[in-house]
Amino acid sequence: MRMSTSHCTIVTAIAAFFLAIGAGAGAAGDLPPFKDDLFSAQTVLQTSSDGAFDIIDYNEMRDINGRDQIPEKRAQQKYVSLGVKKQQSDETLQFGAQKLDVTRVGPAKGAAFTVIFIHGRNGDRRLGANDYTFGGNFNRLKNLVAGNGGVYYAPSVKSFDSDGVTAIEGLIRYASAQSPGTPVVLACASMGTQICWGVSRDADSVKRLTGMVIMSGVTDPDFAKSPLFKARLPIWFAHGSRDPVYAATDQQALFEKLLKSGYPAHFTLYQTGNHGTPIRMIDWRRTLNWILGS
Repeated sequence: MRMSTSHCTIVTAIAAFFLAIGAGAGAAGDLPPFKDDLFSAQTVLQTSSDGAFDIIDYNEMRDINGRDQIPEKRAQQKYVSLGVKKQQSDETLQFGAQKLDVTRVGPAKGAAFTVIFIHGRNGDRRLGANDYTFGGNFNRLKNLVAGNGGVYYAPSVKSFDSDGVTAIEGLIRYASAQSPGTPVVLACASMGTQICWGVSRDADSVKRLTGMVIMSGVTDPDFAKSPLFKARLPIWFAHGSRDPVYAATDQQALFEKLLKSGYPAHFTLYQTGNHGTPIRMIDWRRTLNWILGS
C-alpha cells in the first residue's frame, strides 16, 4: 500500500518520538530500574523535611541472612548479574609521580557519566568491585552505571591523608578528560569519607564534580568553608543508627545545618544498622538519580 507524504511525515514523527524515549531511558539522572524488586523495596519508617530525611527499616536476619547464600560473604545468585564483568578491567593509572590502581567498569572514553567509589580502612579496589559481598549491592551499582553507558571506578587508596586526596583528585581530572562535560559522582565510605571532604576543598575538582555520597563516615566541621559547599553540589548521606565507629548523630547534625541553609542534601538513616549497613543497603538507583537529576 502506497503512503502519501503526509502519512510518511506522521510515521516518521511517531518513530522519532519513541526513539527519543528509548534514548532517554538510560540518561544520567533517569537510570531505569535494575532489580528494584530486590534492592529498592525497602520499608520507610519515617520521613521528614519534605522528604529530605528518611528512616529505613533494617533487620539483620532479613537483610543479611535472608539475602546471602553465605552471610556477609556471598549473596544469593538472584541478586547478581555477571554480564557486566565483560566491561571490567584492572588498570594502573599514572598521575605525575603517583600511580593509582583502579578497577574500571564501563568505557574508558566517552562515558555518559562517571561514578567513583572510595573504600575505607584496610580496603582496596577489590572491595568496590566485588560482585557478591554486601548483598550484591556493588554488582547492582556496576550494572546501573556501565549498563547505562557510564563508567565506574573503584580505586585503591593507599592513605587517607593529603596524598590520598591528591591521588583521587588526579582520578577526577582523568575521568573528566576521558568523558568531557559529563557528570562525575564521588562516593566515599567509612574512613574514605576523609577523601571526599579533602576533595571538597579543591576548587578544580569541584568544577568537575556533580555531587557526593557520604556513607558511614566522618564529619567535616569546616565543610561550609569549602568550594563544594559554595558550589552547592548535592550530597546524599547514609548511616546506620547503631554505627559503633562513627556516630550517626554527628553526621545528622551536619546534615541538619546544611538543610537549614537551603543546601541540597538528603539523609537516609538505617534503623538499627551498623557500620557496614549503608554499603549493603543504599539504593544506588534512587541515590544516583537524585544526584544526577539535581
